Amino acid sequence: MVIKPRVRGFICVTTHPTGCDAAVKEQIDYIQSLPKLANGPKKVLVLGASTGYGLAARIKAAFGSDAATLGVFFERPGSETKPGTAGWYNSAAFEKYAHQAGLYARSVNGDAFSDEVKQKVIEIIKADLGQVDQVVYSLAAPRRKHPRTGEVISSTLKPIGAPITLRGLDTDKEVLTETTLQPATAEEIAGTVQVMGGEDWQMWIDALLEAGVLAPGATTTAFTYVGEEITQAIYWNGSIGAAKKDLDAKVKDIRGKLQGIGGDARVSVLKAVVTQASSAIPTMPLYLSLLFKVMKEEGTHEGCIEQLDTLYDILYNGPQGGANAADHIRPALVDGKGRDVALVDAEGRLRADYKEMAPEVQGKVLQLWPQVTNENLYEISDLAGYKADFLRLFGFGIDGVDYEADVNPDVAIPGIVEV
Repeated sequence: MVIKPRVRGFICVTTHPTGCDAAVKEQIDYIQSLPKLANGPKKVLVLGASTGYGLAARIKAAFGSDAATLGVFFERPGSETKPGTAGWYNSAAFEKYAHQAGLYARSVNGDAFSDEVKQKVIEIIKADLGQVDQVVYSLAAPRRKHPRTGEVISSTLKPIGAPITLRGLDTDKEVLTETTLQPATAEEIAGTVQVMGGEDWQMWIDALLEAGVLAPGATTTAFTYVGEEITQAIYWNGSIGAAKKDLDAKVKDIRGKLQGIGGDARVSVLKAVVTQASSAIPTMPLYLSLLFKVMKEEGTHEGCIEQLDTLYDILYNGPQGGANAADHIRPALVDGKGRDVALVDAEGRLRADYKEMAPEVQGKVLQLWPQVTNENLYEISDLAGYKADFLRLFGFGIDGVDYEADVNPDVAIPGIVEV
């Protein structure tokens, strides 16, 4: 069938298998163009491995460090008459290219919040890898079925304390909008923390430790976003922020447990990029369009794969004198303007987002924010780049792909484990 993009709001309801394959190959080619990570991980578990930053982490570990990777995700395969999810096609492409390179790559498709998936992953690690030396936690979901109670808990995107009115962007109609959101209830905040906070990450590490499948010196990281003035009202100071602050609290306990095996746990702050989740957050499409404009002009723009290359540099290219995993973290660098930049903040988080947070970048975005109108949208912002990145999430707009050609949406992932 010939597959064209069909966008509804912040969702594209079609996906292109050949385009997804080509997009994954572009990321692999980028990593292979760089020097190998000399001190990188060799056996990696990626939770949420099929899209965005989780996929980029899997690509960086495999093709930048020759790591065996086990990926966990919850995706839908295609059929002869209906496309599957982009994450399914991304994972099929990743495994194909990993196997061609002689790398171990295996995937589990199921609810990563469940005990059943945790036990299946432990079985596979024991059988195939023995132990893993890195666990990447990149799960993002609107709801979670709690493995202990069976309750289905939903997250919410709301401010805390008082209503807020946010300036935003309708990317379909290409007009500016204003959205007023009412504050979250205590129950909604608690639900968001349970879905998007650190509890499941902690459950994963506890299960892996108990099973003895974490290698000495194993590291784990979970991804977060902090942002600055424009985004903080809805993000860091809202219900999502409450969940991210829970992540900051839980990591301390996880780090304490891993120190017993010489390991380490960190929350990694990554820059804002176009994802399905960010597209649904009021303010983010407009902020991203302005941010991209500024960072491209500065020559500092990064997508998912560039950000993960930056993060792995922080994680594994620090001083090598110590015996513990934390000793391998790169604590600081000198940026392109000759400034000393701390890569570990006061909370112990790793700051791969330092280029987005640069004072000149945030200053220019703040300056442009009140100047944007419907008439100058394309001139002042990089809306074109934003929309192109959005379509790329689903396999569209990739160079070299013939979108008039017939494609078969039924793409297999050989050896996948369904739970």
